[in-house]
Amino acid sequence: MNKPQIGEPVPEFALPSSEGRTIAISEYRGRKVVLYFYPKNMTPACTQEACDFRDAHERILARGAAILGISLDPPASHAKFIAKNRLPFPLLSDEDHNVCEMFGVWQLKKLYGREYMGLVRSTFLIDEEGKLQAEWRNVRVKGHVAAILEEIAKY
Repeated sequence: MNKPQIGEPVPEFALPSSEGRTIAISEYRGRKVVLYFYPKNMTPACTQEACDFRDAHERILARGAAILGISLDPPASHAKFIAKNRLPFPLLSDEDHNVCEMFGVWQLKKLYGREYMGLVRSTFLIDEEGKLQAEWRNVRVKGHVAAILEEIAKY
């Protein structure tokens, strides 16, 4: 499957959430969605990114957008991560990495000379009609949420 391109509809998907229910992306039609993919709960960079989104949550909501995070972690791990960091948005579990593959964020990675498949930190801004509006791939955490806020403010 080809990854979504700017201006095209994102593929429909539904995943188990930290809230104990399945969330479908179509539930968010009519509002923007900041959809961010991150490698693993409780790791330093992923915790920082989640907390940056937490701290900007009210500003993102004020711009008509919701936040959804996706990782390979199971829902129980997400619930602990949310509780520990007081995250005000749901996290979705893509344990079989199907949605990660749809968005092209399941890739070959290298660490200390070792190659393995893994989730590449990426964020997607989806518009009210379900179309991809902007994307950030291979994200560095520092300054990332500020860049998203700038992009959302344009629309």
